[in-house]
Amino acid sequence: MSLPLRVALCQHQASDDPEICWARFRDQAYEAARNGATLLVTQELFMGPYFCQGQEVRPFDRAETIPGPTTNRLQELASELGCVIVGSLFEKRASGLYHNTAVVCDSDGSLVGIYRKMHIPQDPGFDEKFYFTPGDLGFQAFDTAVGRIGVLICWDQWFPEAARLTALQGAEILIYPTAIGWDDLEDPSLRPIQYDSWQVSMRAHAIANGVFVAASNRTGREGRLEFWGGSFVANPEGRVLHQSSQSEDQVAVVDCDRNQIEQSRHTWPFLRDRRIDHYDGLLERWGN
Repeated sequence: MSLPLRVALCQHQASDDPEICWARFRDQAYEAARNGATLLVTQELFMGPYFCQGQEVRPFDRAETIPGPTTNRLQELASELGCVIVGSLFEKRASGLYHNTAVVCDSDGSLVGIYRKMHIPQDPGFDEKFYFTPGDLGFQAFDTAVGRIGVLICWDQWFPEAARLTALQGAEILIYPTAIGWDDLEDPSLRPIQYDSWQVSMRAHAIANGVFVAASNRTGREGRLEFWGGSFVANPEGRVLHQSSQSEDQVAVVDCDRNQIEQSRHTWPFLRDRRIDHYDGLLERWGN
């Protein structure tokens, strides 16, 4: 029988020192476990700063193999706390080949699997294509002690295809480790619009697929980016069950009642009414 689905969103400011980053997450993990959490979610690339604000080679020194030192730590912590942990890492797959990768550690400390970020952004302040090779493992769901979970990463948040394909593999919750914020070079009046669009897009994934959605974002200023925190969980009806501070370090434990999945799919049978015989166009680029 699965453990209850009680999601802990662990958001905090980053540090250039990975040991400080680890200590911040570890302390939040202990607090979350004391408060009944069974699934812990790190922010994106939680073991350091968001280094993708330019194109420098030094950050490649931060990458590590999977399994590797941080994966081992996460597995040991998962076993100690009896919780499932989703941790976002900078993976060195081979010399010159790197991924933005999430590891899934089960409550017994075993490594269930990994997900490599599929959609890689290239925007001002988010120069990720310089660092990360697009994922080649596809969209996946993983069987864990808390049930079947789907893992995606940050920029994947904007793509309904990613959410749908993950949900179709039986995921009960979509997990999004995240690093997103406001750029000083942009018009400040856009800030509430950007945040609202970010959250609404994922709430729509929850509704369209009848699943829970959880996003854990970082906080604080790094370079010209101000990360907007706001980690949240939405239920299958798109209702926000919790939203964290936009500026403070915070760990929150959110109870997700799996019965709501079936209830929402009875009310809104979107998966039933899909016209899979007419979706060939989704495999084509838009335009001439």
